[in-house]
Amino acid sequence: MRRIDLHVLGPLLALVALFILGALLNPAFLAPANLSNVAARSAFTGLIAIGMTFVITQGGLDLSVGSMAAFLAGIAIMAMNALVPITEANWGTVLMGMGMGVALGGGVLAGMLNGTLVTRWGIEAFIVTLGTMGIFRSLVTWLADGGTLSLGSDLRALYRPVYFGGIGWVTWPIIVFAIAAVLGEWTMRHTRFGRHVEAIGSNDRVARYSNVNVERVRLATYVLLGALVGLATILYIPRLGSASGSTGTLWELEAIAAVIIGGTALKGGRGRVWGTVVGVLILSLIDNILNLADLVSPYLNGAIQGVIIVLAVVLQREKRSAE
Repeated sequence: MRRIDLHVLGPLLALVALFILGALLNPAFLAPANLSNVAARSAFTGLIAIGMTFVITQGGLDLSVGSMAAFLAGIAIMAMNALVPITEANWGTVLMGMGMGVALGGGVLAGMLNGTLVTRWGIEAFIVTLGTMGIFRSLVTWLADGGTLSLGSDLRALYRPVYFGGIGWVTWPIIVFAIAAVLGEWTMRHTRFGRHVEAIGSNDRVARYSNVNVERVRLATYVLLGALVGLATILYIPRLGSASGSTGTLWELEAIAAVIIGGTALKGGRGRVWGTVVGVLILSLIDNILNLADLVSPYLNGAIQGVIIVLAVVLQREKRSAE
């Protein structure tokens, strides 16, 4: 009889337990509006966490994603505002497309910068992304002159449906997140790229002997992550219509926590995109329950996520010892 692997089912059981706990603590928890809001807010960090799954699986790390999102949101807003006098606001679709292009292209370039420094210059991923985290955060603060970069009122109204619109109560961020999750899981499980990512994370020397271009695959994971940060930024901008030095704070912690909770090994070699999706939902539900039940201050959410990361790593270490 096949043994039940609690490390695989654990995140799912935790998710079910949180649903039950939330419903017991506050009946409003199961309201469609609340669940839709939780899912939509999960989409930002969820998209980033999917990209982070590939980076961590190949043995890397990226601490710059939250700052990168703030920087991309800032330059996208500046680009759209700057183009209004040239194209006029009634060219709104073109303006939005340009802003999205700036965010997406900027994300790809930022990911390429991180990946190049790690793979070509041989600098530790932790050091590289710690440095770029500070650079991106400082740049957006400088561009905003210490304040906030805001979309013009006409553009804000035009851009609003990208976050608040959708199909029924399922908003566009939820739909994009779901599509990205399916594609991410398929890529990890059924493509050569996914197999190479896991092989490099397991043993990069063996992967090199197997004719895998280790540097190129590693670079591709950082570029993929940067592109997904850009996509998350596109969906995030219409939510508040602004960006500042505090935008995206702790998103890197949430993304890494979701990946580890979902069962991806922190040291690489085993990636599980569907687990990451469950991890993102678990973190969002914890935040939502804390707000609804008033059990613990929401300001302690970062501390709770930090504890969860430590516990998840301890459980992974115990599993490896048992094996």
